[in-house]
Amino acid sequence: MAQFENPFPGMNPFLELRWPDAHVTLIGYIRDALSEELPPDLSVRAEERVTVTGTDEARDRDYQADVAVRSVVPGFFPPLWQPERSDEATVAVADPEIVLIDPVTERWLEIRDRDGRLVTAIELLSPRNKEGAGRADYLQKQNDYIAAGVNLVEIDLLRTGRHTVAVPPDGLKPLAGTHGIICVSRAQRRGRHEVYRAPLRQRLPAFRVPLRENDPDVPLDIQPLIDRCYRTGRYWQLSGPDRLPDDLPEDDRRWAFERLSAE
Repeated sequence: MAQFENPFPGMNPFLELRWPDAHVTLIGYIRDALSEELPPDLSVRAEERVTVTGTDEARDRDYQADVAVRSVVPGFFPPLWQPERSDEATVAVADPEIVLIDPVTERWLEIRDRDGRLVTAIELLSPRNKEGAGRADYLQKQNDYIAAGVNLVEIDLLRTGRHTVAVPPDGLKPLAGTHGIICVSRAQRRGRHEVYRAPLRQRLPAFRVPLRENDPDVPLDIQPLIDRCYRTGRYWQLSGPDRLPDDLPEDDRRWAFERLSAE
């Protein structure tokens, strides 16, 4: 196997080490793959929302901007007030500890018709979607999609975090070697969820993306997109037996170690 090829038949755990970069890349690849198959009057768009995390007294705030410009000059402060009379003592100001908090950027895909009506939403889940306040926000968004009669495709390829996709966890049987799940909820079939497992040791499944009621489904083969992301992101630079994520189950960790050591 060539060095730059994905050494795993399914999801590559090393993508999680650079998940923000992998997430952006996969969103773009999924958009391109779907765009080739859609009816002429539909289009798929990448959407973005910036969330600024609040304090205990202030809730997080979401912004969906046309253009965002961010500039940080570490250690920069405006001039300090000085007394007009030279004989007055100047207050010595202590140097503060500088803490920089980046806003969280959420990205997803929407399939809309030429009049702008939302047909299908595609969510590629991130760690923030699966824990704490970010999970609560996502579950509200998930409920809004379903209540509005929008098809919802949720792709969860992450091992960490709580169960978040629309299908209830008690309706799923545990499946060894599976670390992710793809859930498709159709607008015309409320309460019915199509579930695809995302294994580590087998190829990720191609699955159906629903459109309008009279449209045929569009197939999405995600495995070649994962492999391409691995190559173009140069994640093979991280792929050493000694850099396997610590939270891999022991049997999967041993299997992955042997596979990587054999290359």
